[in-house]
Amino acid sequence: MTANFKGTTSSWIWLVIRLYLGYQWLNAGWHKLTGATPFDATGFLKGAIAKSVPATAGAKPVVQAWWADFLQSVALPNVKLFNFLIVAGEILVGLALIIGFATLFAAVMGMLMNFAFLLSGTTSTNPNLLFLEIVLVTLGGAYAGYIGVDYWFRPLFQGFLAKLFGTRGATAKNAA
Repeated sequence: MTANFKGTTSSWIWLVIRLYLGYQWLNAGWHKLTGATPFDATGFLKGAIAKSVPATAGAKPVVQAWWADFLQSVALPNVKLFNFLIVAGEILVGLALIIGFATLFAAVMGMLMNFAFLLSGTTSTNPNLLFLEIVLVTLGGAYAGYIGVDYWFRPLFQGFLAKLFGTRGATAKNAA
């Protein structure tokens, strides 16, 4: 079944999904970057940490304790770094997906951010984006960026890796 999604013909499907995902990420990052007030994740992080403690006896926490510990001990003390990483990550993932550069890596980084937001107790559009990113990576594979910069970048990068490790790898361009 997945053979139907591999090939140059199905690349148009991946282009549409890539453009949609890229726009969503770029838009989210751009609003954080150009908003009336500077983006600050402190309130979000504190809210996520608070969601790890049951509000009443018998209530289940929305955020897992191990994730809240990470947020409390790593993210919150370094909130300025995380503010930068979130905005830069959203913008870079969006741009990479739109132009089709390092498409699979960009989609995986988008998945990582979606998982982090979901683990922090927020839903929003994260499940939708996560589903599309999983589809793009698992079904699209190397063809996800075929209509984009990856058409030229992947063979160059794989040639570099072949020289570095003394191996030879297949590319979507060569497989087509």
